[in-house]
Amino acid sequence: MTQVVLASNNAKKLAELRRILEPLVPGVEVLGLADVAAYPEPAETEATFEGNALIKARAALAATGLPSLADDSGLCVDALNGMPGVLSARWSGVPRAEGGDHANNALLLSQVGDVPAERRSAQFVAVVALCVPGGAETTARGEMPGRILTEEHGAGGFGYDPLFAASGYDVSTAELSPVDKDAISHRGRALTAIAPAIVAALT
Repeated sequence: MTQVVLASNNAKKLAELRRILEPLVPGVEVLGLADVAAYPEPAETEATFEGNALIKARAALAATGLPSLADDSGLCVDALNGMPGVLSARWSGVPRAEGGDHANNALLLSQVGDVPAERRSAQFVAVVALCVPGGAETTARGEMPGRILTEEHGAGGFGYDPLFAASGYDVSTAELSPVDKDAISHRGRALTAIAPAIVAALT
């Protein structure tokens, strides 16, 4: 079976990415970082989603020798001039393992507390990078437009999902089923766009 490395230690993100990718690229075993020998993960120092995704995919390829995928994603709030953006996961400064998701959501709510409903537009953005032996690199971008809610709803998903309602929906993305979320999500769109490049690289 052909293998590709997905450069993530986030269990929920990894499950989501695997769930989306496996039907798009049949017969490929998707490995997470826990499935390969440990290596020093690079700092995400770029100012763009594309730059950070490439940093992670390049490091995974260098460490494993296998075709490697990485995503960088975040929430871009229009009223905050596109922030938290690439800083989404560490917006509050609290590590995810210590309740970072809750702290990030609380901080975001406080920052947009006085923003009226018609100005609470936002987009989830994801960029997936593919790096393969021989040096070829490909990126694909996906966006999910929507709005920021006034309080958290739902227990599914992760990150800012409980505070985000996608355009055309009256519920948060944390209240959607995995199938419904995958059909509209930023990661789903980015992975669908990059799937042909993955197939080409592995055949």
